[in-house]
Amino acid sequence: MSDTNDKGSFEENAENFANDAKKTANEFTTNAREAVNSQDNKKILAGILAVVLGSLGIHKFILGYNKEGIIMLAVTIVLGAFTCGIGASLMGIVGLIEGIIYLTKSDEEFYNTYQVGKKPWF
Repeated sequence: MSDTNDKGSFEENAENFANDAKKTANEFTTNAREAVNSQDNKKILAGILAVVLGSLGIHKFILGYNKEGIIMLAVTIVLGAFTCGIGASLMGIVGLIEGIIYLTKSDEEFYNTYQVGKKPWF
């Protein structure tokens, strides 16, 4: 009879463990989705990339402004090659200014301006 009780409690413990594991996995998945889709994360990521790598226009690609990102990248490479880096310096200044603007806006203001309103420059 003790074999039956041991077997039943083992199955019950295994089932409880499986349910806890599923619950933890669901919580992790939900939190990961919130972190990836968070507007705050996009603001901070775009702002830091604009300050550090602004001349390459990577921050524009992060925000979904592909045309503007290609323009910044092309000006940096093409004009930078023909003007000994002046084009890259100009795009670097633009990126720095945009990065500072991104990082100083509130989350709501950033979201409304750059993600809903789709304001591509400054």
